[in-house]
Amino acid sequence: MKTIALIAAVVLPLWNIPLIIKIHKRRSAEDFSRSWALGVWICLIAMLPAALRSDDIVFKTYSIVNFILFSLVVGWVLRFKRKAHH
Repeated sequence: MKTIALIAAVVLPLWNIPLIIKIHKRRSAEDFSRSWALGVWICLIAMLPAALRSDDIVFKTYSIVNFILFSLVVGWVLRFKRKAHH
């Protein structure tokens, strides 16, 4: 059971990649709100210290992988939201 959960902990955050690709291809982040992206990202930052200290490998793995990939989503959203305002 733990192996399946660990695989899911890695696979689930990979769904951030289609968001990044969508933003990149369209050169637009119009369907993503800045407050949503930053709100989720801030929650991930707040959870990260607990995840890093946790002995639960599933929670730790998910939190690290999700933080890294969602940080890319936030970066792309902010990049293209800025371009839209210029």
